[in-house]
Amino acid sequence: MFKLQRVTDKPVLKPKQENEWERAAVFNAAAIFHRGLFHLIYRATNIPPHKDYGDYISTIGYAVSTDGINFYRLDKPVMVAENEQERRGIEDPRIVEIDGTFYMTYTGFGGRYDGDFRIMLAKSKNLIKWERIGIALDEPNKDAALFPEKINGRYVMFHRRYPNMWLAFSDDMINWTDHVEIMTVRENSWESSRIGIAGPPIKVKFGWLVIYHAADHKNVYRLGAVLLDAKDPTKILSRFSEPILEPELSWEVDGYIPNVVFSCGHAEVGDEVWVYYGGADTVIGVAKFNKEKIKFD
Repeated sequence: MFKLQRVTDKPVLKPKQENEWERAAVFNAAAIFHRGLFHLIYRATNIPPHKDYGDYISTIGYAVSTDGINFYRLDKPVMVAENEQERRGIEDPRIVEIDGTFYMTYTGFGGRYDGDFRIMLAKSKNLIKWERIGIALDEPNKDAALFPEKINGRYVMFHRRYPNMWLAFSDDMINWTDHVEIMTVRENSWESSRIGIAGPPIKVKFGWLVIYHAADHKNVYRLGAVLLDAKDPTKILSRFSEPILEPELSWEVDGYIPNVVFSCGHAEVGDEVWVYYGGADTVIGVAKFNKEKIKFD
């Protein structure tokens, strides 16, 4: 069993009032450590991200840091809606680097009808200028993340067919097939309502360590962890029974969506993994762990 240890008890990124597109909330950031720097690709909204406040719009911002805590950010978003599937915005990015190219999975939220959200793909060489690949799965679906390398010659992607976690496989990152449900909710527990991937899988000596989010029937969001087989990611080797992070600090408990810690990414710095997470869908915090010190059953 292991727990994430907060690096700081304060958010590392807050809304910026002078920028209309991120004046209400910044949260659910993809993260990567690249060329000695921490990079965040984060979701931001112009008004609170809840239907009670109106038709918020989600865009994607960029921030960079030398120490993982103090970030410089661009004043303009790096991705905004460009098509009808993204009419209400771009949500919850997750990023991997494969063969020198960064690939982003994200949710395109159209908001035109119930279920109008799709898993989308984009790519970049510099984390700032992004080229859209298009819709990955043309079905109501979200919570997608790629594995950071091919497995048995194929790309592998997590996704969620509500309320459980699935895997899909592809030869070209365009056509996704062989869908397999690998994790289900657990009744009467902290993960009883729905589960989904957090950041991309992390390669450890025992296999693939996967951090995921889970919500109970009171809509409290926590983070959990599972270990998958290195050569067959459909095989679960160990699933921790307790959460590794849960809402405790004031800005994790109180916010636009209370009692939420929700991660879309992490930065691997040697053996340390810095996990960035949204607090109450309002701000961004960070916690970390050492992947060499995790003990599995």
